[in-house]
Amino acid sequence: MRGNASHAAVYAVALLLFLGGAGYLVWSGFSQGSMYFLDISEVRDLPEDPERRIRMFGTVLPSGLQRSADGMFVRCVLQDRQDPNQKMYLEYHGALPDAFKAGAEVIVEGSVSSGIFRASTLMTKCPSKYQKDNRI
Repeated sequence: MRGNASHAAVYAVALLLFLGGAGYLVWSGFSQGSMYFLDISEVRDLPEDPERRIRMFGTVLPSGLQRSADGMFVRCVLQDRQDPNQKMYLEYHGALPDAFKAGAEVIVEGSVSSGIFRASTLMTKCPSKYQKDNRI
């Protein structure tokens, strides 16, 4: 009987370790992916901290849009979707999405330094031509 009790204890400990590990993975996945989008006005209200990771939404303005010849760098001005008077400069080093252009809605992730949003990730919002047409 003693052998069965020790096997049950080993299985119970193994089950607890497995459930604890799985729970931690789920919790850490949700906490890392829970960064929400801020508008430019909200980013401007935050104290500047180059170490803080921020995800921001904005619209690319045609004025001030500069691209490098190799297409691996862009500098532009983003406009707030709620308050068109709120604007922020953006700099991004990396491959640009095909849909990136003046007027495109973008989601950028990075940090603010010297009043400039320095993005490490840049994504364009899908244009409406890719959305399902509900007219029948």
